[in-house]
This record gives sequence, structure tokens and C-alpha cells, in this order.
Amino acid sequence: MKDTPINFSVVKSKIETSGIPHIGKATIRELVKLVNEIETETGDRYIRMEMGVPGLPTPKIAIDAEIDAILNKKVTAKYPNLEGLPELKKEISRFVKLFMDIEVKPTGCIPTVGSLQGGLIAFITIDRMYEDKDTMLYIDPSFPLQKQQLKVLGQKFEQFDVYNYRGKKLRDKLESIFKKGNIHSVLYSNPNNPSWICFTEEELQIFGEMANKYNVIIIEDLAYFCMDFRKDLSKPGEPPFQPTVAKYTDNFILLISTSKAFSYAGQRVGMMVISDKLFNLRASGLKRFYTTDIFGYSMIFGTLYMLSAGTCHSAQYGITAILKAANDGTHNFRDDVIEYGRKAEIMKKFFTDNGFKIVYDYDGNDPIAHGFYFTISYPGFTGEELIEELIYYGISAISLSITGSERTEGLRACVSLVQRDQFPDLEYRLKKFNEHHPVK
Repeated sequence: MKDTPINFSVVKSKIETSGIPHIGKATIRELVKLVNEIETETGDRYIRMEMGVPGLPTPKIAIDAEIDAILNKKVTAKYPNLEGLPELKKEISRFVKLFMDIEVKPTGCIPTVGSLQGGLIAFITIDRMYEDKDTMLYIDPSFPLQKQQLKVLGQKFEQFDVYNYRGKKLRDKLESIFKKGNIHSVLYSNPNNPSWICFTEEELQIFGEMANKYNVIIIEDLAYFCMDFRKDLSKPGEPPFQPTVAKYTDNFILLISTSKAFSYAGQRVGMMVISDKLFNLRASGLKRFYTTDIFGYSMIFGTLYMLSAGTCHSAQYGITAILKAANDGTHNFRDDVIEYGRKAEIMKKFFTDNGFKIVYDYDGNDPIAHGFYFTISYPGFTGEELIEELIYYGISAISLSITGSERTEGLRACVSLVQRDQFPDLEYRLKKFNEHHPVK
């Protein structure tokens, strides 16, 4: 087994000196460091699938608008409005109407320092609304860093892997948890990181109906907005629209990232959209921590203000420009990012042709979409074992076990950093792996 694509002795040595007790349980950043060191020592280029970072250029329209804001509007010397640029709030409101078919006033459309900050603001504020509700429900598999935020905040959460509760089964599962009375909110991503499952309309309706019945807030993380490439969701004002729980409940907060759909990750600007009803909701528990019992006001002038004096001023102009172009129908952002889906389709076939299986493979009766992520397993290996073995073959990914998934045989693979000129290497290395580990 020492006839591996990457020098066996070097990899073994780097693993032994890495200080990581179990490579299969390593965090994303630990894997990044390990692979960087192996690449430096060997000169071999890895198939890097461990990091979920964008890999496409930012649209010129956003860059030009930001440059204009810096050079001509001199915004770098000024604090931005805490609530966000008025023109940006207007375009966010238009955007959710045109691409999601939901109505939200600009007041509840707030730029944040990435969706990660938007989530943190929501977690803090919601946890202070009710004295008798103190727990969030986390729908797994999920983005580990959001769960880490809750741990750092010392907040309670429950979780379950949705894999065995798709379709009608979801209602009974949610009811069994909500009826205890301690759940104030639910968090999920759609499309999902890491599995790339997409909730069906039936499932979104169940989430909405259960939220209404038990007065629970749904936090819908739309980091990969309109990136279910099985449908063209990119025509403003025309169906099909981005699926959302907001069609079925007013108890919602949407977290819309600009990092992936708009390739705008470096400027750290996201969008938080709060329903009109929730924004104006009065919750007596808030007065324990804020000057008012109004949810939206407490969110902005209590929690957001505490974390940052607004979101990057110039970046707000950049994202305003790209949203306006999308809303006006002069820029199709889906065309910019569909390459992720095209690469995923090719890469998944390389894996399945060489004995690998797709772990999360269906949404209802439909095969899962090709997108930013996919999940893989190999017969005879746990996910943790598979990661350590693939390191010797020049392939890196992360274990599903660190995402809350119960599918411990699986890995999450991200396509964004893999270039097409690496496809021959990927195919060769997977064939070598299959040759060394024949499927019985």
C-alpha cells in the first residue's frame, strides 16, 4: 500500500508530527494546515475539498460600485448607517420579492458582517425573548461553526439528523420536540451545508405550520441562494422562486449570504431579513436586557450595535449594485456560479465510477442536485478512516461526523477549489485508491 500517489513516508511523517490525535476527527483548519505542509514538502498539488470557500471571481459590477464609493464618495472615512444604506435596504426588499415571492419592508432588511454575524445576532436576541423558552433546535447535518457560536454563548440546543425524517416523517419528529415547550427557534440551511439536500415544498410547509402552532422562529440560512441548479431560479419576478419557509409562516429570519451566490466573500457582507410581523413583535423578556421589548429594534440597536458599528461601508455599495442589476434583470448571477454544479457532476462520477457511494442522495423522489458540496463513502471504511487514507492519495475532505450527521461513514467534499485541470489527477488517484482497496 506504500505505492501511493503522494510520497507515503512524507505523509506518514507529517501526520505523526501534526499533533492531531485522530486525523479523521480533525477540524477543517487542522486539515488545511496538514495538507499545506505535505504540499510544501512534496511539491504535489492536492485535490482540496476540505474548505467550503468560494472559487470564482467577483462580478465587475460590484467591484466598480465599491471603487466608486471609496474614491468618489469617500466612504472609508465614515461610519455606515447601523441599519444599512437606505438604497441597499430597498434592493434587499425588492430582491426577496422578485426571487422568493415574499413581501418584507426595507426596515427588516439589514446588512451584516457576513451571514455568520447575522446568525450570531439572531441567536443572542431570540434567546432573550422568553423566560420559559431557552433552547434552539439544530437541524443536522449542519455548518459546525454556527453550533460553536451557541457553545461560546453558553446557549442550549437540541439537534437531530434529518436524513431519517424526510417528507411526512418530519412533522411527527418536530412535534415530539416542540411539544416540550422549551424550543424558541429552529436553524437549518437550504441548500444544506454539508449534504446539499434541499427541503421539498412539503417539508417547508411542515416547518412553517409547526412554527405557527408552537410559536417558534425559523432561521433559514440561505448561504447558497438559488444554487439548486435543477431549476432556473434566476429570473426576477418569474417562477420558480427560491423555496422558503416564509411562504408558510411569518415567524422567520432569513440569512442571505453574498459569499457564494455573488462571489463576494472577501468583503464580509451578508443580509438578514426579518419578517414584518417578527420585526414589530413585542416580547416582554427583552426588557431584561434591552431598552425596549420590540424585537427588531432590540436586534439592531441592542445586539448588532454591540457587535459592530455597522457593516463595511464600501461593500454595501458593491452589493447594492449587484442586487439592483439582478432585480432589474440586467445581470444573471446564476450564470456566474453554475460552474460549481457542472464541476460537481463530473467529480461525483469520478468517485462513483471507482467504488464510492453518494451518502445523501435524494430529496424526496428526486436525485440530489449537483452543487457546491456532495457527500461520499467507501465500503469498509468509516468516514474518519477514509479521510486518513485519502490523504495518502492526494485528496482531502472532512468527516460528516463533525457536522452532526449520523452517517458516520461519510465525508463532505467541496468542489469550489478544485480546478478543471486537476480532473485527470483526481481520476487517476481515485482509480489507484480503488485498485488498492477493491470493493468486495
